[in-house]
Amino acid sequence: MTELELQHLRREKWHVDGEPIRTLEEAREFVDSVGLSLLYPTHPMPVLPTFIGAIAGTDRNLPERKNASKGTRGLQAEELFVRMLREKSVFEAQFGGESLLLSPAIFPYYYALAGDRNPRQPLRNGSPLVEHAFRMLEERGPLAQKQLQEMLGGALSDSAVERALHELWAALKIAHIDRDARNGDVWDVYHRWAPHEVEQGVRTSDAEALSALISRYLDGIVAATQEEIEGVFSPITTRARIAEVVRALLAAREFVYTPSETRTLITVAHKAVQSEAPRPQADRNAAPVVRRRRNG
Repeated sequence: MTELELQHLRREKWHVDGEPIRTLEEAREFVDSVGLSLLYPTHPMPVLPTFIGAIAGTDRNLPERKNASKGTRGLQAEELFVRMLREKSVFEAQFGGESLLLSPAIFPYYYALAGDRNPRQPLRNGSPLVEHAFRMLEERGPLAQKQLQEMLGGALSDSAVERALHELWAALKIAHIDRDARNGDVWDVYHRWAPHEVEQGVRTSDAEALSALISRYLDGIVAATQEEIEGVFSPITTRARIAEVVRALLAAREFVYTPSETRTLITVAHKAVQSEAPRPQADRNAAPVVRRRRNG
């Protein structure tokens, strides 16, 4: 596989080849297809697609989160993203200060590594405010941020409540489930909002979860180096554990090495078979294939 071929396959799969997604159904299909993506680009940028890129149909000059509300692409991405949250066709986690979008099929595996095996318990080593916020959401939720702030005590600052919420969210104790234009983001405890997915995550072993996540990741990005795989999953587990799982899947021939011009890539075995298959000879008498744009 050449670098040019890899980039072409990624651009097509990530919808940054001039074919943007426009509808809710297309947004669902994109999330299900790639498994994991960022909402907006971040720095440094891991090897991951972005939802805003799929909306824009390009990976050039994409807005970051702080500037997203100033343009139509950012507003469209936010609207589709919130609609998907409401219907649970996407799950959200944190990745280096940015939102990581997860498909419903992959979220339980992510939860198994990044979440808590005791989802009903307060966050271990959390501050009294963090524990109080969790208990309030458990008893009275779902709640918007301003509603929660009023219940916790009006003297608390916006930033204090926001930090408590993000600490609980980072541990997957609570879920961002909606957005209220007047009162801010709406939150609920994960074990109530997504009980099936949380229970499945609790029952899944770390090894099974990491194997499934890496496999799904490689499906979504076509191929990657060992370093790129570790860069995506090191926030939720150790690099040594990632390397161990990759070696095991290579030994089991679930993954294979795919040489490129300057580096060695890893891909899912069936993907490698497809990419190495002989290319059909062009029929000179055949009519040219015209790629039609999807209707909005």
